[in-house]
Amino acid sequence: MVVAARGRPRVKYWEDFEVGESTELGSHSITEAEILAFARKYDPQPFHTDPEAARRSIFGGLIASGWHTCALMMRLSVEANRREEAAATGSPGLDSCRWLKPVRPGDVLTGRTEVLETWPSRSKPIGFVRRRVELINQDGEAVVSIVGITMYRRRPAAAA
Repeated sequence: MVVAARGRPRVKYWEDFEVGESTELGSHSITEAEILAFARKYDPQPFHTDPEAARRSIFGGLIASGWHTCALMMRLSVEANRREEAAATGSPGLDSCRWLKPVRPGDVLTGRTEVLETWPSRSKPIGFVRRRVELINQDGEAVVSIVGITMYRRRPAAAA
C-alpha cells in the first residue's frame, strides 16, 4: 500500500509502478469440492469432474481446471489491488498463459507478480503495466504463469 503523510493510504497510480517491483497477492487452499464445482459448471472434463476417472487418467488423480487456477489468480489480484487502493481500470488482455503443474486438492497456492514494463497511453489519462503473475504451490513450484497488461489511471494534475 502506498501511504501518504499522516499514515493515510493514498491511491497507487500508474506512476507508482516500477520495473522489477514484486508484489505478493495472498494465498488460497484448493479443496476437492471447489475443483468439482468449478469444473462441472465450466470445464467438464473427466479428470476435473470425476475423482475415479481422474485416477485412471494420465494425471493419476483429480486436478483443477487451468481456467479455475486463472480465476483464482484473478481473485487474488483484485483483492491485492483493493488492499493497495490501486487505480486499476481493466485490462486489454494477456500476452501468454502457461499451466505448468497440475493443481490438486489440498494444494496451497500463493500469488506473486513482477512488473516487466510500463508505458503511458498516448490518448487517455492512463498508463499500462505489463507484468508476470504466477501461482506458486506449497512446494515452491510455479503452477501457472501469465504475462498480462493492466491499465491504471494516471495521477491527476496537482490542484492549483
